[in-house]
Amino acid sequence: MYKRKIETVLQNWKGQSKRKPLIIKGVRQCGKTSSVRDFAQMNYEHVIYLNFLEKKSYKTFFNGDLDVETITTNIALGIIGVQFVPGKTCLIFDEVQDCPRARASLKFFCLDGRYDVLCTGSLFGVNGYKTKEEQQEEEEASIPVGFEEIVNMYPMDFEEWLWANGILPEQIAILRQHLAEEKPLNETFHHRFRQLLLQYVFVGGMPEAVEKFLTTHNMGETRKVQMSIIGSYESDMIKYAPTADKPRIRECFESIPKQLARDYKKFTYTVIRPNAKGRDYVGSLQWIEDAGIIRRCYNTQITELPLEGVAMKDQFKVYMADTGLLVCMLEEGTAWSIMQGDLGAYKGAIYENLMADILGKMGRKLYYFHKDSGLEIDFLMRYKGECVLVECKARTGNAKSTGTILKHPEKYHVKHAIKCGDYNIGREGELLTIPFYMAFLLNEL
Repeated sequence: MYKRKIETVLQNWKGQSKRKPLIIKGVRQCGKTSSVRDFAQMNYEHVIYLNFLEKKSYKTFFNGDLDVETITTNIALGIIGVQFVPGKTCLIFDEVQDCPRARASLKFFCLDGRYDVLCTGSLFGVNGYKTKEEQQEEEEASIPVGFEEIVNMYPMDFEEWLWANGILPEQIAILRQHLAEEKPLNETFHHRFRQLLLQYVFVGGMPEAVEKFLTTHNMGETRKVQMSIIGSYESDMIKYAPTADKPRIRECFESIPKQLARDYKKFTYTVIRPNAKGRDYVGSLQWIEDAGIIRRCYNTQITELPLEGVAMKDQFKVYMADTGLLVCMLEEGTAWSIMQGDLGAYKGAIYENLMADILGKMGRKLYYFHKDSGLEIDFLMRYKGECVLVECKARTGNAKSTGTILKHPEKYHVKHAIKCGDYNIGREGELLTIPFYMAFLLNEL
């Protein structure tokens, strides 16, 4: 079990005097269940684990009245050996979206207060996930608004990857200090973090893939794990999506590498299939996004805050939520090229998806800037209270659009830009260059 940031969230939740039931929401196989079960085992004398995806029979515990006494009695009768001790028992509702009445019961557990409840959830709100009977059941079981707390969990981010590789907090503090002082790192330090970044690009943050790579250091075996995860996502598309959308969802998903291999990476429906219309695929793309597999990055009308307010919802790029899975979807040999330091393939797609991975796992929404005149900025972000340009470039890459915008602050209202790539820290006027392995430190709003 590698250290995860969700542990801090769980500890803070446990420290509250009045705790609402907590739902950990995230894409399948990002580590939700392992984190919740390990936390509960370490912090409670009695843990009662109900997985509604694996055992549909557990749903019967919530038939009838939803008061806590009825539910706990039903569970005690149905599972031998469970104990309900006030303040010392934690219930885990795994894949709680598969049992709407269990989620509805969270209100009564919250009001009762004797037992803590932790939940995990995947495919929340995904269109077509439920059968007609399940949809009716969900409609009848009201969501406990105000009586639950929901937090997002993502696959391991780059900082968690550093922890898994034995990087200590004081070493990360050195990175922060050098970034603050804009001082280059020594070559030994720089080389070590550069190698860890290249490995992360290939491995990504899915815990099973991380475990396989760190125990075997075998790229082929790691790729097999990633392919299995992608296969499970595709199985979800076939199993849970509306019948009419099944082939379109698969087509949307499989088009992502082709979308990102283009010079201008705006998501275009004709890349999926010639003459494809947006109206035919918009729901399919939304399904994949709701499942947590992809992230959208929206074009903005202007380079000003608030970015959400100037975003154009009909112009967007699509990135894989985990960069390791994107690399797995590319042709074989790509991972080997990456490990040799070549991140410039696929017209910068790997660089951009890496930045989307890093920013997205911070919980940030993604934005970019593109004009038909030729101006294009890979990402815009709020940083230290300003709208800042972020470019992802190789060592020799220039940033003409960035230079143009910085020369006209009266027009674009931007004063600073950051360029991330395969180089050390440096500055040229208002443009700060940093190594890509420092991008996760750009978390100050």
